[in-house]
Amino acid sequence: MNEIITYFSTIPSSHRSLILVGGITLFWLIENAFPLFKFNYKKWQHAGINFFLTLTTIIVNFSLAFILLKTSDWTIANNFGVLQWLPQMPLWLYALVGLLLLDLIGAYLVHLIEHKVKFLWRFHLIHHTDTWVDTTSGNRHHPGESVIRFVFTTLGILIVGCPMWLVFMYQTLSVISTQFTHANISLPKKLDVFLSYFLVSPNMHKVHHHYILPYTDSNYGNIFSVWDRIFGTFMYLPKEEIIYGIDTYMEPENNNQLKNLLKIPFQKHRSFKNN
Repeated sequence: MNEIITYFSTIPSSHRSLILVGGITLFWLIENAFPLFKFNYKKWQHAGINFFLTLTTIIVNFSLAFILLKTSDWTIANNFGVLQWLPQMPLWLYALVGLLLLDLIGAYLVHLIEHKVKFLWRFHLIHHTDTWVDTTSGNRHHPGESVIRFVFTTLGILIVGCPMWLVFMYQTLSVISTQFTHANISLPKKLDVFLSYFLVSPNMHKVHHHYILPYTDSNYGNIFSVWDRIFGTFMYLPKEEIIYGIDTYMEPENNNQLKNLLKIPFQKHRSFKNN
């Protein structure tokens, strides 16, 4: 465990980039070999849009990363946050509790709020407009949403009171989980169901991408499925019945053109399904 902490305390940016690119490449190859759905689309054109939005997410996070570092350092120096107030525990348990709490605040909570607050939903909507969900869809976020999520990540670090190595560990696991759960792959049903009791599985998350309510407002989890189960937002839908997208943005000119996707939060109000 000490070796893991040392690694994530000083993880080079090149390693983080390699994890991002390597993960997409791995799941891209797997989904080509064992697809869940056979999409009739131009995969590279679709990926180009999602890669651009992934790049904007990286730029936002990189530009503001110093805020995470300062927040983490402050919590440790001032003995502030849940982890600082808990009794001493084994390092593996300390890490697990920290990851669970970061996932609750920095992923589940912000995701839930984005679906409930009209202004925030306008930005998150871009992620849901994807009608061909694959591993490149994981970071299909409007730059505005990337800022929103960064704010909640910072809030999570402040409340949890976690060291920076734990933040880097969480972000690494989050990237891998996002690529895995969005990948257009078909796992054996029993394996997927088993995983969903502990982690967000591919089929579990894909229910969240179904184009109509109430399924869109379910399965908000990122890494751990426990929060959806505890707060009653877990839902199941057979994968054969899943239709991707959002019912008010099913036309290609709305969901498959980068220029329009960037404008959606600022366009004249449309009767969004989730509002």
